[in-house]
Amino acid sequence: MKRKYLYGIVCLAFSTGAYAGGEVHIGNWPDYMPSSLLTQFEKETGVKTTLDVYESDAALTEKLQAGAGGYDVAITGDYYVPILAHAGLLTKLDKSKLSNAANIKPEFAHPSFDPERNYAMPYMVVITGFSYDGARVTGGRLDDSWKPFFDPEPAVRGQIADLDAVEELYMAASWYLGQDECSEKPDDAKRVLAILEKQKPFVKIYSNDGPIDRIVSKQVIVQHNWNGSSERASQQLSSVKFVVPREGARMLLDNLVIPAKAKNLSAAYQFVNWMMKPEIIAEVSNALRYNNAIRGSEKYMDQALLRDPAINVPEDQKARLRPYKACSPAALSLRSKVWTKLKG
Repeated sequence: MKRKYLYGIVCLAFSTGAYAGGEVHIGNWPDYMPSSLLTQFEKETGVKTTLDVYESDAALTEKLQAGAGGYDVAITGDYYVPILAHAGLLTKLDKSKLSNAANIKPEFAHPSFDPERNYAMPYMVVITGFSYDGARVTGGRLDDSWKPFFDPEPAVRGQIADLDAVEELYMAASWYLGQDECSEKPDDAKRVLAILEKQKPFVKIYSNDGPIDRIVSKQVIVQHNWNGSSERASQQLSSVKFVVPREGARMLLDNLVIPAKAKNLSAAYQFVNWMMKPEIIAEVSNALRYNNAIRGSEKYMDQALLRDPAINVPEDQKARLRPYKACSPAALSLRSKVWTKLKG
């Protein structure tokens, strides 16, 4: 997806005066925050906003490690919260300034990646599976398994797009094989690598950019994808379907964090707290087609979205969802080696 600066261009020259009028600099993934929301925040608070985008959580991490970005607030996934926190790249939150944290649903109040929510407040609840164009596959339907993704039918080969994210692909391949994504066994890592290498000749592109455009414009038939992204694609092309694979699908929590080098802490807290209002986060859900972790937001959400099984997974499929799990350094080292070999 082409990077879209939804509200202004990043300015790399900061000074005390730049924030005197009250400006909050936000970093996010492409197409992952409605521009109208930033305009609304400005009108309600008088705080100016600037939005910059990065291609992935890994790219955000590299920016913060290099002291770049200049973000007051950033969006990152659960997998990266402990990495950033342990590296000293995040501000430990003063929750007395976040009164709307009381709105967090109980099931999301103490996530394993940040049990006391000392570093991260919830943004969107995301499920990773895959989308496909039912008009272009045999019989109009693919099995609700990772098999059609990793071992595709002939018509689909060469027409697959994978997300360019080690955690997404490694976890999916592990679950497809029926093994623990945090295994420390080298043989398990070798099996994951074998699955990914077998699929590789059939993959047109590894990219986090453009999953909606790519499948809607029929550049691919199968797209490794997030449920909200898939839902937005289906609004443009009705034959797009989303699969929550029965072997396991990642349920990730994206979060609002305040980088350690934030220049305008006051505005950062104001923005994060504002985002946890039920009516505000519902605007994001309605626009991006993801669920959220804030109580009371349902009153403001599209009823069609609440009924969508790709967004609110049916009870009989909830066991498929796999929340964040902390892996040991040994397991993560194996994962990194697999990724290096795959992409090398």
